[in-house]
Amino acid sequence: MIDLGSPEMTMLWLSAALGIVYLLAAILASVAGRGMPWAIGPRDEGWPAIGKIGARIERAWRNFMETFPLFAAAILVEASAGHGSALAPIGAQLYFWSRVAFLPIYAFGLPVIRTLVWTISLAGIVLILAACLPGL
Repeated sequence: MIDLGSPEMTMLWLSAALGIVYLLAAILASVAGRGMPWAIGPRDEGWPAIGKIGARIERAWRNFMETFPLFAAAILVEASAGHGSALAPIGAQLYFWSRVAFLPIYAFGLPVIRTLVWTISLAGIVLILAACLPGL
């Protein structure tokens, strides 16, 4: 049975909420850069440029959407495995907190730190998957 009160499930819930923050940041950057008429229109003319920071925020949103399904799947598989490994809560915390840091780091254009923080989030997913293995 899945423990909805576990640290991993808490991090999954918080990460889903964080995804909404990423989405709202991307929407606000898009509307600020492209204007409300474009945002509510049919967008037949393509996607106008929105500036460096807005474009970074959009890329951060897409990056979140590339990693979050892997994180969510890893959490659900680990919870179903029921091994109770100490690696899973650590991995979930690493993923969540690195994704919290990732958005402003990406928006400010800090390339080396951005890559390091992204790598930490990926390491969190790997730890959760490792926790699914018997004996870990």
